[in-house]
Amino acid sequence: MDFDALRRAMAENHEQPEGPARNARAEHLLSEAEKLDIPLAVIEALGHQLKVYNYSSEKDKMFVPFARLLRMWDERPEDFDEYETHSLHWVFKWMSSGMLGQPHIPLASIEKWLGEMEHRYRLAGHSERAVRSAEFSVAAHVGDLARAERAYAAWLAADRDSMADCHACELHGQGWWRALRHEDAQALELWRPVLEGEHACAHEPHTTLASSLVPLLRLGRLDEARVHHLRGFRLVRHMESMRGAYADHVEFCALTGNEARALELLAERPAYFTDSGEPRSLMDFLAVVALLMGRLTSLGLGSQTVPGPVGRTWTAGELAAHARGEALLLAARFDERNGTSYVSGQVRERMEGQPLAERLPLGVRAARTVVAARPPAPATRAPVGEPDLATLLAEARRLSEALHPDSVAAWAAVARAAGEEEGELDVRDRAEIADHEAMGLGPDGVELFERAAELYAEAGDPGEALAARARGAYVLGLTGRSDEALAAVAEPYERVGALFSEGRTGVWQTASVCVGRARILLQRVHEVDDGEDAEGAGVEGAADALPGEGPGTRAREAFAAAEAAARELLDLAGPHTADVRLASRAAEAQAMLGELAAHAGDAEAAAELLTRATEAFVAAGLPWFAVEYEARLTGIARHLGDAEGAERAARAALEHGGPYLEAPGRAQLHLQLAEVLGSTGQFGPAAEQALEAAHWADEAGEGATLGAWARHQLGGFLVRRGRWAEAAEVLESALPELTVPMHGDGAIVQTLWWLGDCLAELGEHREAAERRLQAAEIARHWPEQRDHAMLAHLAAEALGHAGLPAEAERAYERAGDLWRSLGNVHGLVRSLRARAWIAVSEEGAGLDAARQLMATAALECDTALPEAEDDDGRLQLAAELAHTHRQFGDLIARQTTDDTDGDSMRAGYEEALAHVTRAVTGFASLGDAGLHSRTGAELAAGWLEADLGRTDAAAARARGVLAAYAETDDDPNGTDGTDETDGTDGTDGTAVSRRAEAQSLLRVTAAEG
Repeated sequence: MDFDALRRAMAENHEQPEGPARNARAEHLLSEAEKLDIPLAVIEALGHQLKVYNYSSEKDKMFVPFARLLRMWDERPEDFDEYETHSLHWVFKWMSSGMLGQPHIPLASIEKWLGEMEHRYRLAGHSERAVRSAEFSVAAHVGDLARAERAYAAWLAADRDSMADCHACELHGQGWWRALRHEDAQALELWRPVLEGEHACAHEPHTTLASSLVPLLRLGRLDEARVHHLRGFRLVRHMESMRGAYADHVEFCALTGNEARALELLAERPAYFTDSGEPRSLMDFLAVVALLMGRLTSLGLGSQTVPGPVGRTWTAGELAAHARGEALLLAARFDERNGTSYVSGQVRERMEGQPLAERLPLGVRAARTVVAARPPAPATRAPVGEPDLATLLAEARRLSEALHPDSVAAWAAVARAAGEEEGELDVRDRAEIADHEAMGLGPDGVELFERAAELYAEAGDPGEALAARARGAYVLGLTGRSDEALAAVAEPYERVGALFSEGRTGVWQTASVCVGRARILLQRVHEVDDGEDAEGAGVEGAADALPGEGPGTRAREAFAAAEAAARELLDLAGPHTADVRLASRAAEAQAMLGELAAHAGDAEAAAELLTRATEAFVAAGLPWFAVEYEARLTGIARHLGDAEGAERAARAALEHGGPYLEAPGRAQLHLQLAEVLGSTGQFGPAAEQALEAAHWADEAGEGATLGAWARHQLGGFLVRRGRWAEAAEVLESALPELTVPMHGDGAIVQTLWWLGDCLAELGEHREAAERRLQAAEIARHWPEQRDHAMLAHLAAEALGHAGLPAEAERAYERAGDLWRSLGNVHGLVRSLRARAWIAVSEEGAGLDAARQLMATAALECDTALPEAEDDDGRLQLAAELAHTHRQFGDLIARQTTDDTDGDSMRAGYEEALAHVTRAVTGFASLGDAGLHSRTGAELAAGWLEADLGRTDAAAARARGVLAAYAETDDDPNGTDGTDETDGTDGTDGTAVSRRAEAQSLLRVTAAEG
């Protein structure tokens, strides 16, 4: 291996993932360098080795190569070139921070090293800024807060020079100090330029995002904290050296009710439990593990199996004790070295942290489920201090008469308070207990309703007995046995009518029977329709049916019966709405008529009736009954194109459901509202609702079904907002649980597509290509092939950006074939142009191949232009042709270099100019829409004219550009927008930059003339 090969090998190794493999390669390369007998080769190899050690779990190894480098400098500084001289002084800073993280290095040695660093920096003429920053780190670590403040002030006061840390790293350190002092708002203001992307480096904003999590939680800025977690964890996930930042993300999860996600994070990095190369980050990690395990234990989950150090199985309780003990042992070693108790105090404070948010949905799925602790079984008798039986009875009766959702629980409390001494309750009380217990059981309560009916009859209330039997019949119908249910309700319905006409029962009891019967008949409408749909219109034997019994007859009869029952209920209860109970029956009758109207396809009538029903429920003080119908009203309003009405209904359902909604229903409502908001472009609010939907789906145990769909939607809304890192985390979380039978292959393709876009925006081009190719493989089997073509094209783009030209060429060729088969000239031409740019980078015949591809692209446009169906189509093709000639000219010009002989160079520039001139003409034909593209081509032609020595022609083109903008503002819409490679989107001062370039061209031509 010669020196050049060594340098290439070190550069390649630098790009490898952090870890022992990269470190071992660096050690091997040092051995190779030592064979060359070139001092600079050894210096560079030692520097490379030091860098990879610093950014790994083996930080303790970096002191040896540094000591050797320093000795070489002291003996022969002339062996160091300018870069290596700078690097040697730069890594002095790493030594001081590295020593702090190693408790076996005495504090006196660290202080001595600070003095050595200050001395050498002074000799080299460097500012003391980096020295004071290092002094600050030492003082803050040992807990000498007064000295730390002095060093902090001196650090900021000293001049920035080439030895100062980058702006991003300095701001992180400054904000970290403010956060340590609980000056959270000041910390976040210091971090703002890093968090907003103004300053960045290889490890920023990674650490700043992690450090900001707890300060944001303490300030109550929960949405920002969630965003920073999703953005930041993605950055540190695969970086071995960032155990401390990783621990911050685990801590965040433990403090926000996301223990399940915290466990997933631990499972991803088992080596973090034991890597000992940097004891300080190990201590921080173990402290956070102890915090998390303590949290699980406090939730009653101490016996749950959790990820831990390899070699054995751990429960949360066992790992809590182990992590706490190990963290405190490490802290004690630091304190012994430092002569203080400061580190142990910090570790204890972190391990004993309390949740800062009861529930902070993240939008991502945690595969490891943390099962909520089971509440203790209720006592059979009311304990001392609890309400007595009479009070409980009064409260239960009040709630049941108000039709309150808590009435079932209230009667259950009565039953528990009475215990086995039911003698304290009269028959009516026992009837209500049985009745409400049956209500809580749903379809399993049929027999208990019968028992309640017997008790009501024994209590002398035959009407309520019949109502209980009707309720039993209705829950029987919920199991799909509507025929049995109708038979069961027939006698109560007939008898209650007779009792009511005789004055032996009231309107309420009669309405209760009628509503049960109406509900069964409504359910039967759906069952009959489903049955007839399954049989089909042409069932065998239909021709032999008796008159009036053909297909559809049963459905019409069922519909008519249900409608009649609903109207009967409305006529009965409508005049008595002063009674809240009967008001609820009248409102439900309206809702039933609305459902029937929707079933019949009359959406307008359905919306009107359901609106009346929901308003009636709310007016009666029964908003919880409105929720079901508001949810249906949301769907109907969307069908009618009434987005505002749909949003209003969905929000009302969530508001009225309040604490009474079960998790599945809450998830459905949030998702419904998310889809409504998304359909009107309100992507921010839509994302908030989809986030809630995902959370409640997980709570309901439907994470793999409804939750996966909610995450799919959430990811899409985040994509539309350009929040790429968050969207990528959410979409990656959704993808494993999206299935074709449950969600459809379209959802899977869309998720992969969005994810590919996110990864491309994040610079992860190889991964973006993989996702797009996965989506393309699914879309390949679809009848319509446009998505397949687009995905293949996007995959090719990503492969090109990933530095894989051969793979990109194949993908573009595949996309081109698909575009051709679809008759899509624009896609075909763009794929041909992209292939030309790939070909031109090849040696040998690459330029010839590129020319041929560009020529084919131009020919495709020329051929399609006469066949365009309308003016818009012709304009778009004209723009595509102009872009092709512009790129053709650029391609030739770039290949005409100073190495080209004089005649060939001139011929190349002439050929390029001919194409660019055709581009100018093409863009000019577009009028104002092609202004920026035309002036860009005009200037390119001007520079070529100048290269050919035609200064007058070049100047004329420049003046033409100035004239084009003389009376034109920088119009953000002044672009044809037809080519992704044009780069002139009409924004960001395009006109200003064009004028400036034209003036520059004029100055050049004037000088040359």
